[in-house]
Amino acid sequence: MLLKAKISIMNLNQLAVTANRENLAKLFLTLNAENKPQWGIMEPQQMVEHLIKQVSYTNGKRQPFCEVPEEQAKSAKQAYIYADLEIPKNAISGGVPDPLIYSDLENAINQLLKELEDFDNYFKESGMTVIHGGFGAMNYEEWVFWHSKHFKHHLEQFGLI
Repeated sequence: MLLKAKISIMNLNQLAVTANRENLAKLFLTLNAENKPQWGIMEPQQMVEHLIKQVSYTNGKRQPFCEVPEEQAKSAKQAYIYADLEIPKNAISGGVPDPLIYSDLENAINQLLKELEDFDNYFKESGMTVIHGGFGAMNYEEWVFWHSKHFKHHLEQFGLI
């Protein structure tokens, strides 16, 4: 409970900022395989592996593409990145969770943190953008904000914040 109180003072929209990675790691490491979601169908490790996959689209390991028309992407980006629209509970993206890849939850969490390091390194080139499937091209700051919002959504799902 002390960890929750300490983390709650941190700006939750900045969870993915490099300077907050230690706190982010602590939050994820409070998760255990027996935790039950407050909503949704994913188990803890499925959720972490879902985040790994999403971050890997932003660090050069997967080829992203925009899945919606440009105007729809601009509108969604405005609502989710530049306004206060939250990710809805029970939002379904892609159906049934993928089969597990990592041997256990701790290894999956460590891989998520590695993917975030690779994300930082990938964006070291000035002016870099990466496509989001629903928002179109986004720069590093926009991605940090989106990853933070996405992590917050799933941390709330498991009652960690």
